[in-house]
Amino acid sequence: MRRRTVIGSAGALAAAALAPKGADAQARDLTVVSWGGAYQDAQREVYFRPFMAQSGQRLLEETWDGGVGVLRAKIQSGANTWDVVQVESEELLIGTEEGLFERLDWNAIGGRDAYIPQAVSDFGVGAILYSFVLAWDRGRVREAPRGWADFFDTARIPGRRALRKGPKTTLEVALLADGVAPGEVYRVLGTDAGLDRAFRKLDAIKANLAWWERGSQPAQWLASGEVALTNAYNGRIAAANANDSRDFGIQWSQNLYTLDSWVIMKGSPNRQKALDFLRFVGQPQVQAQLPPRIPYGVTSKAANALIPREVLQQLPTAPANAESALQIDDKFWLDNLDRLNTRFNAWVSR
Repeated sequence: MRRRTVIGSAGALAAAALAPKGADAQARDLTVVSWGGAYQDAQREVYFRPFMAQSGQRLLEETWDGGVGVLRAKIQSGANTWDVVQVESEELLIGTEEGLFERLDWNAIGGRDAYIPQAVSDFGVGAILYSFVLAWDRGRVREAPRGWADFFDTARIPGRRALRKGPKTTLEVALLADGVAPGEVYRVLGTDAGLDRAFRKLDAIKANLAWWERGSQPAQWLASGEVALTNAYNGRIAAANANDSRDFGIQWSQNLYTLDSWVIMKGSPNRQKALDFLRFVGQPQVQAQLPPRIPYGVTSKAANALIPREVLQQLPTAPANAESALQIDDKFWLDNLDRLNTRFNAWVSR
């Protein structure tokens, strides 16, 4: 699903409506693409509007649901209109290998030393740190799940379950639920026997599984009672509690932890505008305003000192939350994503 939003004055909106189609690409506005929902709502207030106010530039925003194939198609079409895109870790690696992104000018965006080490690469700059957590509605599920094993225990906690559609995170959850220690997950998943083990575990609840594809869906499905348990982005569940008065629980035990990055699409005519945007959103005083609105970790080294203590404790980076976390292995998914997508899609369709 994509949504395009124009952020600007009424006069600017009118001018955009009257602009001829197919106008010179060099003259088009900077377009930034993110994940929609409560997260993009927070970005709009912290990043997009303040950037426009400071720079005097207009910004268009769109949403996407991920997938390196989408990025490939954009570049191959010769008519790409996206400039800055937030991507997942393996999308950064695959897109870098395939030449889908512009090399970053780190001097133009604040310098490598301004960021935590895992946020720094030649073609991407870290945007947020976040976790896939186990979530439920406390009003409907009386016994709180203790971990992923309970996700598969439909006798202890009846009802449908939801997982993000795709092999990434799904296979890790299956092995964690089957007793594999976090430090052993990718070693096991790298074997044929380990893959078979993960799919056998999923077979046990396949009839009770729903698959979400947008980050907003888990909270919506919990609220409607469509599912009893789901994995979800930690920030979306916290935002539903804060903004929609929900009473959703979060189980941090063995959460799956990772980082998203900003990239500039190859051949963007707005490269300098994109660098200006990345410099702005990388400032510690700007990044520090995001976690109070949605509790994701940020990547500027100096930002955490500016975030209230009670907010820091809600982040994936808090020691209590990170203690048993599994960091998603980018290299594993770089090497195996296409192959495991094929197997996963065949399994789902059976």
